[in-house]
Amino acid sequence: SYRREVERFIHWVALILEKTLADVTREDVENFIEFCKQPPKHWIGVSKPARFIENNGARIPNKAWRPFVATVSKSGYRRGQLPDIKNFELSEHSIRELFAILSSFYQYLVQEEHVKNNPFSLVRQKSRFIRKTQGPIKVRRLSELQWQYVVEQTEKLAEQSATHERTLFILSALYAMYLRISELTASPRWAPQMNHFFRDGDGAWWFVTVGKGNKERHIAVSEAMLEALKRWRRHLNLSALPTTSDYSPILPKQKGKGPISSTNHIRNIVQIAFDNAIMQLKQDGLGEEAEHFMKPQCIGLGIPVYQMM
Repeated sequence: SYRREVERFIHWVALILEKTLADVTREDVENFIEFCKQPPKHWIGVSKPARFIENNGARIPNKAWRPFVATVSKSGYRRGQLPDIKNFELSEHSIRELFAILSSFYQYLVQEEHVKNNPFSLVRQKSRFIRKTQGPIKVRRLSELQWQYVVEQTEKLAEQSATHERTLFILSALYAMYLRISELTASPRWAPQMNHFFRDGDGAWWFVTVGKGNKERHIAVSEAMLEALKRWRRHLNLSALPTTSDYSPILPKQKGKGPISSTNHIRNIVQIAFDNAIMQLKQDGLGEEAEHFMKPQCIGLGIPVYQMM
């Protein structure tokens, strides 16, 4: 998210505004937000290609990449609707995120003495761009029935192909430990290992992870999660439970060595499980329950959508 917002802004400052970051004013910021709400069509794409292409060892800019991407909802996609740049719209959430990220970016530049002030903090009437909401935000979660269907359908997949043992474990970790997808994948700052599951002096099991803001947190491991871990380790031909010297990755790659590092790969695995649950719910006459999965807010399992990011 930070990279996306900073890239957009720097492109606009250099190509449209023709200024440096140090010369941006409050009025420029307001113009930028208006620009983001209705960017030129040639700035909008309908897919998310890589920013660069490898060519003979060199990284060449990908001409298909665009700063903005038009999308459709899951339900719209299932109805055959395709993304159209004519329908591009910046959501309220995206505008809030824009303000937060770019203000943080400029605060860093101020601290590094690269600029003198933060033009985003000087915007006086943010209400022009950000609509205020009252009351708590409604968060959709999976019901017990929906979760039951997800597990049952995934267990059937695992019976047909052992590769779906991975799917079962991923779902269990996300649901039972409230993990973000990023906390299951390896990154330069953190790589989840088997010995991150550990038992304390009282015999209780815990899982340690590092999430957003590089913050470490300890999560209690339930009996159900412990059983899911044992099942996954048996599939990997490991002992029932890890020891402190077990540095093997929690989610090893199916091909090659090392841990999974792609969050998109995990998202696709979760989506397969959801798709199968949706299909079975519809076959069982539970269309209303199935529709819940296709709403934009239902990206999480038993947890709020932001934790899956």
